[in-house]
Amino acid sequence: MGLIDRLFKDPAWGVHPDDHKRPAADQPLRVLPPPARLYMPLQQHVGGAARPVVQVGEKVLKGQLLAAAQGNISAPVHSPVSGQVVAIGEVTAPHPSGLGFTAITLESDFAERWIDADAVADPFSLAPEEITRRTAAAGVVGLGGATFPSAVKFVLGQRLKVATLIVNGGECEPYLSSDDRLMRDRASEVVDGARIVMHAIGATQVLVGIENNKPEAIAAMQLAAAPFAEVNICPVPARYPMGSDKQLIQTLTGREVPADARAAEVGVLVHNVSTCAAVHQAVRLGRPLVERIVTVNGGAVREPGNVFAPLGTLVDELLAFCGLHEAPSRLILGGPMMGSPLAHGKIPLVKGASGILAFDAREATIPPAGPCIRCGSCTRACPMGLLPLEMAARIRHDKFDEAAALMLGDCISCGCCAWVCPSHIPLVQYFSHAKGELSARERTRLRNDASRRLAEARVLRLEREAREKAEAALRRKAERAAAKAAAERQETPGETV
Repeated sequence: MGLIDRLFKDPAWGVHPDDHKRPAADQPLRVLPPPARLYMPLQQHVGGAARPVVQVGEKVLKGQLLAAAQGNISAPVHSPVSGQVVAIGEVTAPHPSGLGFTAITLESDFAERWIDADAVADPFSLAPEEITRRTAAAGVVGLGGATFPSAVKFVLGQRLKVATLIVNGGECEPYLSSDDRLMRDRASEVVDGARIVMHAIGATQVLVGIENNKPEAIAAMQLAAAPFAEVNICPVPARYPMGSDKQLIQTLTGREVPADARAAEVGVLVHNVSTCAAVHQAVRLGRPLVERIVTVNGGAVREPGNVFAPLGTLVDELLAFCGLHEAPSRLILGGPMMGSPLAHGKIPLVKGASGILAFDAREATIPPAGPCIRCGSCTRACPMGLLPLEMAARIRHDKFDEAAALMLGDCISCGCCAWVCPSHIPLVQYFSHAKGELSARERTRLRNDASRRLAEARVLRLEREAREKAEAALRRKAERAAAKAAAERQETPGETV
């Protein structure tokens, strides 16, 4: 099947939820003034938490390094304002648990004084390794929600000789339109960033996948990409979860990424449109990732839309900026299908936060779950070709290994199965629970294996020490006997001949 046939063939997997993107998507982009205080978490990326390099009381500039990356997979954190470090301590994590994690608290001086930028007029004159270094130093991570350090993916693309860069502009989650707004307003930055990434990984073409329910974004991107033959704007069917990497790869290239494999292993690397714009800022302008566009939407919001906001801004500050009709019945970081419920609004905006949803009572209502009627709707909707009803049946009886044998590990937690379920069974929660149990069992197994190896090593050590002790005793005994015999020979008079 050719590219054009694939792009206009509605996929059999997935669902068509009401997108609820407008009117928020059509409102002009607004800029949030810097709040008086911001809270920069040290862990807002996949991998190791960043290590603070500033002290309480220290003055900082906008874009200044606050915390350095630790380990091969990590990302640095920079100041989104000029001002002063006033605390380094715990804040509430953007996670349903509401647990704390370490953050650097900044007090803004409202001067917005940037560090001196190390701009590059021609990024394409740089070696791929230098682009990778600058991207890593700027703290750029996947801004579609995965938050994987982008520079690490560059290295992977270079090593596996990836030929195709896919730029993900799908944004299939309902309510969210931050990528849409970015492509409408800053299409040239996205295209330039995509070309820089292409140069960094050694690819020969760029495919930009954009759902066809975003005609304004498609038009803006086509205009920006027109001078560059290697950049192809590819409208794709609006179907959730088209924004998932594996589904977008299959739609655009016809290639299927095997289970437990990476996209780069089939010759493709995927980056989000917002990530590409951040690469443009980092490499061409010398500015680290300290701000992003975030959608503020939901029935409780008086003026929904997209806001360009500094990282570290509290959710409550964003909601106050957009106004509320009523107190939200539910807060979600990200989209309603795969986002994280928030315990309250005293939680900072992080790099992977594409949206803040404030649902009213009607939107927040969850129908009670009923029994499975084995209609098979979940199986037809699953984009990974799994059997959700069979997995859930086994999980209900604590048969986690049997669920794993049905490829539970391939579940991407997209929520399609739960969305179509007429009985409103919380299938994703079942699968998350089972994954947690299997992970806990694996950790227990690894601990037990380690304990067994240590015990076996101790037994071997004790046996060796006992053997060495016995051998040493035998040697001493033999030495004493030899010494005694020599002494006796010296004391006995010699025979005359």
